[in-house]
Amino acid sequence: MHRPHRRGCHDDLLMAAPDLSIPTPRLAALPPFSQPTHLPGFSPAPGLGNPHLQTLWGPLWRKTVHLDRRRERLWLDDGDFLDLDWHGPHAAETPLVLILHGLTGSSNSPYVAGLQQALGNQGWASVALNWRGCSGEPNLLARSYHSGASEDLAATIAHLKAQRPLAPLYAVGYSLGGNVLLKHLGESGQDSGLQGAVAVSVPFRLDQCADRIGQGFSRIYQAHFMREMVAYIKNKQRQFQHDGQIEGLATLSDLGPLTGMRTFWDFDGRVTAPLHGFADAQDYYRRASSRYFLGAIRTPTLIIQAKDDPFVFPHSLPEPGELAPGTQLELQAKGGHVGFVDGSLGKPTYYLERRIPQWLADRRC
Repeated sequence: MHRPHRRGCHDDLLMAAPDLSIPTPRLAALPPFSQPTHLPGFSPAPGLGNPHLQTLWGPLWRKTVHLDRRRERLWLDDGDFLDLDWHGPHAAETPLVLILHGLTGSSNSPYVAGLQQALGNQGWASVALNWRGCSGEPNLLARSYHSGASEDLAATIAHLKAQRPLAPLYAVGYSLGGNVLLKHLGESGQDSGLQGAVAVSVPFRLDQCADRIGQGFSRIYQAHFMREMVAYIKNKQRQFQHDGQIEGLATLSDLGPLTGMRTFWDFDGRVTAPLHGFADAQDYYRRASSRYFLGAIRTPTLIIQAKDDPFVFPHSLPEPGELAPGTQLELQAKGGHVGFVDGSLGKPTYYLERRIPQWLADRRC
């Protein structure tokens, strides 16, 4: 079975921008949740109470989860592609979960593979989406993906529903993937194509998160992302040069020298915005931030967030009145950014890989 390339791409910034003006979705009344089966609140593993240790545990110290997966290439209307990695049962009516990774991620990100394993153990199927250029090879267009790339998510959902018309379809998004998911849910209203959704560690306000990641220890993450994102563009330039893609190479060359970019504001102003049809970084942040779409969501949705997330200011979190009736915000005191590591240092366990499958199973009851 196919085991994808270990390295992903960058994940919170690029992609083509269609008309991203805030839509008026078809709305229908959604009753409040019935009481689900609640798991105990999250408590970090002893020694991992620090939010940075929670954030770094997965990429630095978690053991690799090995899965048998089948890769499918989904061709898009613009001639580009998305790679999908399938795991679990393939029966027609088996519940199916679409998983969306975050910045600098891929289907091999530990939190993605871990959730696919947990869902498989529950008897559910899953498919991990690699955003454009994140599956181990560059995508074919100068455009790529970014935090507002809900059109590619919509295309993927339509494809999965056509392939598995009898299967209940859910989605889980992490970080950038969570922002794209919530934006899609708000744009589409009752026509989301999903029966339930979970978003984890969401950068609800991209402008404020761009500021937050430039403060204190979080500047270490910012420097890492800048290196990865610049390398992503340079790698694509080399590929276009090799393939003789003159038009794409000219588009990337028009961005100018890829030097001196230290912050997200720098990168999004000089690369994301011009490459994807935004006026500037502020325009991109305003049109892509999921916080502005939350009230229009009409799909049962769980949002899992940590108060100590080193990427997100407390004031970036939505107020209760901003949430749709069917949306539940689970705000944990600790957990970092896509962390939520509990158990012990010798035997770590992963709260998200219990909580998310259980919440999804409750939606089936």
